[in-house]
This record gives sequence, C-alpha cells and structure tokens, in this order.
Amino acid sequence: MTFCNRITELTGTAYPIIQAPMGWIARSQLAAAVSNAGGLGVIETSSGELDNIKREVALMRELTDKPFGMNVALSYVRGSNIIDFVIEQGIKFVTTSSGSPAVCTRDFQDAGITVFHVVPTLDMALKALDAGVDGLVVEGGEGGGFKNPSPVSSMVLLPLIRSRCDVPIIAAGGISDGASMAAAFALGAEGVQMGTRMLSCAESPVHNNWKQAIVAASETDTVFLNQQGRPALRALKTELTAGLEPLGQFNVMEHMANLGALYFGGEMEAAIPLSGQVVGRIENVLSAADIIEQTMAGFNASVKNLYQQYAQ
Repeated sequence: MTFCNRITELTGTAYPIIQAPMGWIARSQLAAAVSNAGGLGVIETSSGELDNIKREVALMRELTDKPFGMNVALSYVRGSNIIDFVIEQGIKFVTTSSGSPAVCTRDFQDAGITVFHVVPTLDMALKALDAGVDGLVVEGGEGGGFKNPSPVSSMVLLPLIRSRCDVPIIAAGGISDGASMAAAFALGAEGVQMGTRMLSCAESPVHNNWKQAIVAASETDTVFLNQQGRPALRALKTELTAGLEPLGQFNVMEHMANLGALYFGGEMEAAIPLSGQVVGRIENVLSAADIIEQTMAGFNASVKNLYQQYAQ
C-alpha cells in the first residue's frame, strides 16, 4: 500500500499518520514503533527533561532508520534555548504548541526544518499562518490532554480552518481508525494525529492499568476540567477527576505532581490521566504497526465504499 500527499512528502513517511507528542510518553519506545510502521513518531519536550530527551533522540536513531519528528511545547521550555536544542538534534519535522510559533518558525525553517503549529481555534490558526508556518495540526476539543478552555469539535473546526487556508492540515482529536481518518480527510485534513489510540498501544510505556481503563471506558467516560482556568484539559473519568470537574478552576499542576505513579506505576488515582473521548471507540490493545495497518486499510475501504454508494 502506498500513499502520497503533501503530508507524506513533508514528513518522508509512508503514511500520513502522526503520533501525538504526549509528555513523558512520546519517547523512543513508542515513537520508534510508529516510525518503523510507516507513520511519524514524535519525541516530546513538554516534560522539560531536555537531557533525557536528547538521549531519547539518540536512541531513536538506534531503533529506526525512518523519519521522526519533535514537538516544541513553547510554554513548558522557556529559558531552555529550545530552538538551538532542537536544531542540534538534526531532525527535519517539528510541531510547535502552547505558545506563539513566531518565536521560532523562521529559525527552524532556516535550519531546514518543516514547522507545523497546533491550533484549537480559527483565530490561532490565522496567527500561525501569519508567522509563516508550513502547516497546521488542527486539534478538536474531543481530544485528550491540555486544551483551549472553549473547546470546538473537529467536525466544526476542520472545515472552518480549511476554508480559510491552503496549507496542509493534520487533524487531531477523535481519530482512532480508518473511518475517522476518512472523515477527517473529507473535512479538509491531509493527515491525522493519534494520541489516545497510541497511548493505549502495546509499545506505549504507560502502565497496563491505564491501557485497560481506556479499553473499558465508554464515550462518556472523560471529563473536561479547569474550564475557567488555564490550561483546561480532557481526562479519563476517575474518582480524582470526577471530584475536580465541578470546581471549574483549580491548580492543575498540584494534581500532576505524582505523574510517575500513574504513568508507570498504574495508580489510577495518583494523578490526572489525560485521555480523549475516543476512549469509547478503543476496544483492545494493539501494536503500533497493527494500528497503522488497520487504519490505512479502513481508510481505503471507507473511501471506496462511499464512492461506490454515492458517486454518480
């Protein structure tokens, strides 16, 4: 199976499927599995552990000879000379988030790096385009993780932003398989980013308790937290997060201090388990390779079936 569009040309990948840059999770174990399967593995920086991240980039080159990228979470790496740090890693594709891409886009592009910026609204998309980014990751409010306090669903956001720009778009939020990828393409995307689906895959480093909680969850088993503050976030419903939901505003970092116990110890009440509404569509733990293969097969089948049923 081959695929060619602007996203695969810019990333150098076989398929336009990108793994989300989840803090502490999007490291070499997961990212290499995604890249080796034909997608784009992405190394995170939002953890702020830049020395560890540099080691993860080196390890990526031992685990794969395929393309991979990095995310620059601008608000979480202030004062770290992040632009020079990323350029030194020798990668060719970067996504930026949590801040203005104007502070780094030109420098990255001068170093031969393609820059896509993550946007949750049309206004932010237009500002990113003014900054000269090469493309956008359009993030619907149904996705997991840190969010805009006024979430907009992918069904609305994708075609709205596509109507105002012609750069390549990667859709994020609610993507877990070929059918949702085909829907995103119908709305104007040329690639998809998977977070929760990759969080729950076999190569994800998080504890199996979290993966099984995702498999067991329904589509209503997430909560949208801290909507009156910043950052807002979408997470799996647990006793902890159900108690936080009515507060409207709270100190998020107080409840993220014990991340290791959740992520790698499986203590589901130790911190906030960031997850998207797509938990309701994830029924099993699969390898990254199986997820990508099944997604591409499902995408092609969905497009073919629609054509056969409705093309005149």
